[in-house]
Amino acid sequence: MPLDPVDLTAALVRCPSVTPEEGGALRLLEETLAAAGFDCTRVDRNGTPNLFARWGARNARRVFGFNGHTDVVPVGDPTDWTHPPFSAHREEGWLYGRGATDMKSGVAAFVAAAVDLVAEAPPEGAIVITVTGDEEGPGRDGTIAILDWMAETGERMDVCIVGEPTCPEVIGDMIKIGRRGSMTAQFEVTGKQGHSAYLHKALNPMPAVALLAHRLSTHVLDEGTSHFDPSTVSVTTIDTGNTASNVIPARTRMTVNLRFNDLHSGASLTDWLRAEADRVATETGTRIAMTAQVSGEAFLTPPGALSALVSAADEAETGRRPVLSTTGGTSDARFVRAHCPVVEFGLVGHRMHEVDERVREQDIHDLKAIYRRILADYFAG
Repeated sequence: MPLDPVDLTAALVRCPSVTPEEGGALRLLEETLAAAGFDCTRVDRNGTPNLFARWGARNARRVFGFNGHTDVVPVGDPTDWTHPPFSAHREEGWLYGRGATDMKSGVAAFVAAAVDLVAEAPPEGAIVITVTGDEEGPGRDGTIAILDWMAETGERMDVCIVGEPTCPEVIGDMIKIGRRGSMTAQFEVTGKQGHSAYLHKALNPMPAVALLAHRLSTHVLDEGTSHFDPSTVSVTTIDTGNTASNVIPARTRMTVNLRFNDLHSGASLTDWLRAEADRVATETGTRIAMTAQVSGEAFLTPPGALSALVSAADEAETGRRPVLSTTGGTSDARFVRAHCPVVEFGLVGHRMHEVDERVREQDIHDLKAIYRRILADYFAG
């Protein structure tokens, strides 16, 4: 009997898997996949829950992979929800609950598609499913840990779909073939505290941080590329903590976030930020310390066989030809791309992380059908 992806989504939503809690979600998937003949291995690292599952031989000629996550963001105030956030309430064709959109429905759809295919038309090849419980968190011991384990044990994927919600309006309207890079930098500007009436005895760090903020936020990094929007720099906070109006503070802190295309790297942008900070420090006489963290480099899977495969299956099932895009934030595709060609394709994402997060049940069925066709066409080819 075919595996119902909506029922599986509901069962996953009932698992309270707020990062870093596993909540029973990976145990449920392991039981489901093992019953269908998948070899399952937990690849937990440093307390982070992860699951690897393979159907078919390790040395198969062709290996198709899916990647996703079952951890979810916090629910906020549960009383703001129309229905309890982990109740998986179903009403008028909608399924409600935290993770219903991002991305337990996507995981349920590709698991159901894979389980049905191996039961009804076993392919000549292998299917690998990787699911982490730490995509919404730091991400250091999630998909990265699975990929590290795969490299150590000789497991592989030849191509991979990350099942994140990618469609802005209706299912099938967009495939992500890459993502901008993301990094955050913190600056601490130090001057000399003093009385605001005696400027000559103090060194105010506030004009320096304002100057640095202006130069960074108004600088044009690039005009974009054929597949990417222009890179951006956003000042996200300036914190001084000064509660006295007649005191010049000793120091202030600023944070900026950058989203960048493939014209740049985290290293090149770090060098640029340090140079700008040093320049302002020299001009103002302050001291500016900087730290930077790169959460992901820009990457692109050029339009080709994988995007064509997904596009054709999508169009066959929905009648829509999807747009190939690199918009949005980051996902675990930034890690998978170092292992094999990867694209992201999933449900409509505009309700993710919201109060009353919900997904159309029919969309889940449609996504399963698209994934099933992708698998069939891949192994047929």
